[in-house]
Amino acid sequence: MTKTPKIKLLFLCTGNSCRSQMAEGWLKHLRGDDFEVFSAGIEAHGLNPLALRAMREVGVDISAQRSQLLGDLAVEQLDYVLSVCGHADQHCPDLPMGVRRVHLGFEDPPKLAAGAANDDEAMPHYRRVRDEIKQQLQDIDQLLFC
Repeated sequence: MTKTPKIKLLFLCTGNSCRSQMAEGWLKHLRGDDFEVFSAGIEAHGLNPLALRAMREVGVDISAQRSQLLGDLAVEQLDYVLSVCGHADQHCPDLPMGVRRVHLGFEDPPKLAAGAANDDEAMPHYRRVRDEIKQQLQDIDQLLFC
């Protein structure tokens, strides 16, 4: 029996440090058998340590992921690009024919936590967005195939 090839999907964010990294980790965790998952940014800001912490709290380790630029990937081999922030959605370069775009908007945890006195005070913002991303990705078939 021939196995169906995995759907190649990229999460795109401005800096590929937080939301897109969490989304990549979640989809690998939830549906890694069905999707080949990547993340990238319009810029590369490095992996946000509080995003890493938030994901570890729920048993998803994203420490091996790296922040990379969209231009570093073979975009023409993707099936989908899902933007996870408004800036990336508005500034996404033209994609090759056949690559489908979907926008999922999530608030930016670092901006939400800008007034936090310390990391512990900032974490509720990261947890909320982490959980919102998971909720959306649990219905990924509805997002992609409707």
